[in-house]
Amino acid sequence: MTSLATALAAGPVVLDGGLSTELEARGHDVSSALWSARLLRDDPAAVVAAHAAFAAAGAQVLTTASYQATLPGFAAAGIDTDRARDLIAGSVRLAREGLAAAGRTGWVAGSVGPYGAFLADGSEYTGGYLDDVSVTELRAFHRPRLALLAEAGADVLAVETLPGAAEVEALLAELESLDVPAWLSLTSTTGPDGVPRTRRGEPLAEVAALVRGLSQVVAVGVNCTDPAGVPPAVAVMATASGKPAAAYPNSGERWDAAARRWTGQPGVGDVTAWTAAGARLVGGCCRVRPADVAAIAAATSAHE
Repeated sequence: MTSLATALAAGPVVLDGGLSTELEARGHDVSSALWSARLLRDDPAAVVAAHAAFAAAGAQVLTTASYQATLPGFAAAGIDTDRARDLIAGSVRLAREGLAAAGRTGWVAGSVGPYGAFLADGSEYTGGYLDDVSVTELRAFHRPRLALLAEAGADVLAVETLPGAAEVEALLAELESLDVPAWLSLTSTTGPDGVPRTRRGEPLAEVAALVRGLSQVVAVGVNCTDPAGVPPAVAVMATASGKPAAAYPNSGERWDAAARRWTGQPGVGDVTAWTAAGARLVGGCCRVRPADVAAIAAATSAHE
């Protein structure tokens, strides 16, 4: 099978959606600090089934259930180091089984969430922890999982939901050391001035420029953001990085903390606007289910 980088150069490639959302919709509890990674241990068959649903819907890239799977996170849940390593590596196999169950071929992306995801306090959406954690500490934190996923045979590493430049810097250093393909995806906002920025307030163009010339990075983009912010974000990131852009936002719904429910109209928005702006790796994040991925696949097919 051709590499993901080669496929992205040829046209849009469809990514999956919110794995945790799909697992929750199927009746699984993902409320613990381990989030969907709990099921790597407790119900791996459920993970395979959710992967298969996205593949059947048209996803060509499946991301592993390892976003929140870290050695210290598993340790806090009473899982020893050897077992934790097996679970992280095993997430790659489960994604491949999902492709096979759907009768599809595709790529497996090893999901690597930010340090804030391990904290399980929502800080990946603010990046506040970057005031207290050094680049050296971030490198040491991310290194074991990156290596485990690469050694397990992931086709690409999906380094995602990054809130700020410091963590990008740390991860780029580790990716260069490992010399494995990866994409980087940040969370972003677009303010009244129209400039897309990281959650830490840094211009996305400046952060995206950090990957220019790095052969290990096959795409750079945004995820876990509002669909409306995708076109301006991917446009500046594609230009600044010289790489294909990735776009996999949330459904567009918002969480009403007082009412404890999601509000707004679900849907991924105008996918053709993403591809027109430079997005080549397209899919969804939170609240994006297989039916939405099928709509994304249809839209990218029309674009081609």
